[in-house]
Amino acid sequence: MYIERVPNRNSPAAVLLRESYREDGKVKKRTLSNLSALPDHVIEIIRSAIKGQSFIPAAGGLSIDKTRSHGHVAAIVGVMKKLGLPNLIASQSSRQRDLILAMIATRILEPASKLATARLWNTNTIADEFGVADADKDELYGALDWLCQQQVRIERKLLRRHVQEGALVLFDLTSTYLEGRCCPLAKHGYSRDHRSDRLQVEFGLLTDRDGRPLAVEVFEGNTADPAALSSQVSALRERHGFRDLIIVGDRGMITQARIDNDLAPNHLFWISALRNDAIKQLAKGPLQLSLFDERNLAEISSPDYPDERLTACRNPFLADERTRKRRELLEATETGLRKVQEAIVAGRLKECGAIGRRVESTLRRFKMAKHFHIEIKDGQCMFSRNEESIAAESALDGIYVIRTNVPKERLDAEESVRQYKGLARVERAFRTIKTGLDVRPVFHHLSDRVRAHIFLCMLAYYVEWEMRNKLAPLLFSDEFPGQNIDPVAPARPSETAKAKIGRGQSQKGFQLHSFQTLLQDLGTLARSWITPETGDERGVTFTMLTQPTPLQQEVFRLLGVTV
Repeated sequence: MYIERVPNRNSPAAVLLRESYREDGKVKKRTLSNLSALPDHVIEIIRSAIKGQSFIPAAGGLSIDKTRSHGHVAAIVGVMKKLGLPNLIASQSSRQRDLILAMIATRILEPASKLATARLWNTNTIADEFGVADADKDELYGALDWLCQQQVRIERKLLRRHVQEGALVLFDLTSTYLEGRCCPLAKHGYSRDHRSDRLQVEFGLLTDRDGRPLAVEVFEGNTADPAALSSQVSALRERHGFRDLIIVGDRGMITQARIDNDLAPNHLFWISALRNDAIKQLAKGPLQLSLFDERNLAEISSPDYPDERLTACRNPFLADERTRKRRELLEATETGLRKVQEAIVAGRLKECGAIGRRVESTLRRFKMAKHFHIEIKDGQCMFSRNEESIAAESALDGIYVIRTNVPKERLDAEESVRQYKGLARVERAFRTIKTGLDVRPVFHHLSDRVRAHIFLCMLAYYVEWEMRNKLAPLLFSDEFPGQNIDPVAPARPSETAKAKIGRGQSQKGFQLHSFQTLLQDLGTLARSWITPETGDERGVTFTMLTQPTPLQQEVFRLLGVTV
């Protein structure tokens, strides 16, 4: 049925209630009633009723049964669907998949323990979006166990989606501390979190050249960087079937032993850097300061590195920073040594052995022993700076050397430097995973659950990475990073970034946000469950959203998401 207005020459138009039907293969229509005598507002009510809309009697009312924050959930869930994350987790819908998707969304929105996660679902619409409102912590733990079994398959899909043969990937290692002593993976080791008082685990993150996370592997807390690289090379070759990749790793990870034992036998290309002691050896031969008279980058070769390309770089800003740091450490060391002398004068230190132990403690603390001449006797401690050692080290301030076996026709010197400096994107991922997604501290005790927890955080960062890139115009981040022509010079913000940060507004006049405050703003868009009431009768419950603000509309537009 439908309402049609029929012109009537000089008289008012006739308003007819009609229906269409088919007869002998032809579409015909017939008039059911003439509504011309009815007021316009009644006609509009009839028109709306025909379209299926419901109405509340004026004598009745509305009952708001509950209200949940929804805007930030809609944004996250919409991006997850655009990324195909449900199909990535599992091709068939299942309870476990829905729980994992809900936990990923919660990790981005408000990271918490599994017990707290189930409680937080009463404050937003995540549980409603995925149909898991009745889940408890035990079911969430079970979903984590299921996710751990799916990790290899999911990572293979991610790698095949974003990495082609011959592409470049970034790999780095970090640590995160645990609470408790029961996890078999937990060991004391070098803590990047400066929590040597805690047991820890380490995890290596593999990303594409843009910093998009693709795979993560968890290791015991005392695992060395080179050992983590060996495991990753094996995974890329045997588990995921790659034969031609360029792996970028720092100088502590891609050592000569790893090159000889892992990378070379597997015919993989790599980009890394030389350690300081190796640079000192080069300074006795091909690495001369005159190379940087006209440029801050120069290609050199050395018989110590056959079949490799070496690119020497000098960054004056890095040189100034190293000079400042060394000056402060020298002054701090001298202060400590003077305190030893004062203790000797005061009679608190007399024996040579006791004096030596105090001096050794000071030198070890600041790592400046190589820059001092020390003479210790009973009741005496004399020291002076080793100016020759300081001058030799100062001459190499700001100089670093990139080493790679990638052919020049495939990657020139400037690009190899840029790609090595791209490891900063992995460091940025670590910061987000540790602080924004709260991967630490880890409270799980079972090894597989620790692995699943860290993998879940990586998947959350996969979604957040996409959101941050699309929302860059509204954030303080740079929309056009990596525009520097000079690969050695420090990265500088683009003109667009400087302009918008200077005025605190986007190009469209919206106030700039951090990623978290933008999610908080989206959270003010709420979904309400409303039930009409007439006397003692309750109608059919329906949902209604608050009107989105212009900023919220812009967020959904940038994300390509509809609410």
